[in-house]
Amino acid sequence: MERMTDAPAAPAQAADRARPNDYDSFAEAYAAQNEDSLVNAYYERPAMLALAGDVADRRILDAGCGAGALSAELRDRGAEVTGVDAGAAMVALAERRLGDGVPLHVTDLRDPLPFEDGAFDDVVASLVLHYLEDWGPTLAELRRVLRPGGRLIASVDHPFVAYTLQEPRPDYSATTSYSFEWSFDGRLVPMTFWRKPLHAMTGAFTAAGFRLSALSEPQPDPAARELFPEGFRDLSTRPCFLFFVLEARPATGADG
Repeated sequence: MERMTDAPAAPAQAADRARPNDYDSFAEAYAAQNEDSLVNAYYERPAMLALAGDVADRRILDAGCGAGALSAELRDRGAEVTGVDAGAAMVALAERRLGDGVPLHVTDLRDPLPFEDGAFDDVVASLVLHYLEDWGPTLAELRRVLRPGGRLIASVDHPFVAYTLQEPRPDYSATTSYSFEWSFDGRLVPMTFWRKPLHAMTGAFTAAGFRLSALSEPQPDPAARELFPEGFRDLSTRPCFLFFVLEARPATGADG
């Protein structure tokens, strides 16, 4: 699920608000802002596509596809895309956008995936893993549905930046939750995420059978300089996401 971060935010406080991370409750508003926001349209999606490279004829699972913006880009570049997302309203928006050519499933990434072993050449996980406290079961499933040598391309909240959001600062080495609120037309929507230290992230990937191929802290698309001058300067000096490219090792765990 791609995350739109340049909406006004406030610390989460009220206990009677909608349950955290209920994207279906604001799916339409989220999808509209995600479409052309600075951090999604001019930073996160271009970075994911650059890391994916030439995807023509590759079988790609968009894990946490949201309303389908990244799936559409991959499809238009010639990939054979399948999408999954936990939100039924988000999947409905993706179906409206993508039509019949992209199979879509309402599936929680904490549950087993409805695909055979080795069904995909690549998995893209766009700003989704930081919703999970325990990455182990999800990464194991993503590894299972990838062919040996396939790639997991993932973006997450940057662990160093997320660490600075909390006062008092938590134990950096611990996995800790943090919350804030997004604002849509005056409505506050509570969001909760899980921050892991960098070594815990890489350790989880290794334990699940992945080999790190690339670690990226990209710059925003230069086209954003005139569209979002202040935001562009901020993103150019303080990245908010961290990007990984990981290779699926053979299921035996051998490096061959």
